[in-house]
Amino acid sequence: MTPPIPDLAGLRAGGKRTLAAALSTLETAPDDPALAGLLDAAFAAPQGLGLGLTGPPGVGKSTLTSALIARLRARGLSVAVIAVDPSSRRSGGALLGDRTRIETDPADDGVFVRSMAARRRLGGVADITYPAMVLMRALFDLVLIETVGVGQSETEIADCADLVVFCAQPGAGDALQFMKSGVMETPDIVLVTKGDLGASAQRAAADVRGALSLCADDRPAVDVVVVSALSGIGVDEALDLIAQRSALAVRDGGLAKKRRAQGRAWAESRLAESFGSVGLAALGPRLEAADSPFTATSRLFEAARAAVHQSLEKL
Repeated sequence: MTPPIPDLAGLRAGGKRTLAAALSTLETAPDDPALAGLLDAAFAAPQGLGLGLTGPPGVGKSTLTSALIARLRARGLSVAVIAVDPSSRRSGGALLGDRTRIETDPADDGVFVRSMAARRRLGGVADITYPAMVLMRALFDLVLIETVGVGQSETEIADCADLVVFCAQPGAGDALQFMKSGVMETPDIVLVTKGDLGASAQRAAADVRGALSLCADDRPAVDVVVVSALSGIGVDEALDLIAQRSALAVRDGGLAKKRRAQGRAWAESRLAESFGSVGLAALGPRLEAADSPFTATSRLFEAARAAVHQSLEKL
């Protein structure tokens, strides 16, 4: 039996077990109207920041995530982690490769980690990453979304996170090779990992800066920081930059605008996946007046599904 879905106050009071149950319902019954109401409330009352952590396999995202958690907890901030893992071809579930590298204290109520299987998604995130982040963002000071290792074009994290951090590593190529990567157009901050390697890490940072200058657009300048999860080099500097970029986005209204756009993009994606481009063209305009995407999408989804079934019965 599916446990009852709490309101936002109940979710906040229920701790990690209640959040875990809500996320399980999100996986098994994503169109539940009560769940949509909870998501609407969470969307309207963000407590923290959603931070996307992306980069190629082997760059050290999970090890860096552990280091970030330790520093954030030392600063008195609560942290949630969404670790998007590759999927098992047999079970469809997450292989848990990332989560096993993230070191946390299970007794610490200020840290919550959830693994998600990417399944058929190729953009580095899972189907429920965005709504899960919205729930967690209403409860924690920082939500870290660690993507599946990405290549040259997987940029969906920009539709899920408030800020995007791209991780690069020494020996990954020259400025031209970095520029070829589509993900270089999405980050707000770039972290060059394995900074304990010294000169090679500094060369990689110079190559990244060169690639960013070639990809220049009208966005604010992208900061590049050399970090080491093992020695702690640059980790505090990176967290300070994240806080500064977040505060700036709040002051200039950019964060609120981005969050509204992300909600609309998620709703349109859900409708397009279920009803195709023709269905989206018919249903999308009805999202215009919605303050939050979840209940509006749930109602449209149910009405459209009923109409489709009714039409098919007449064939």
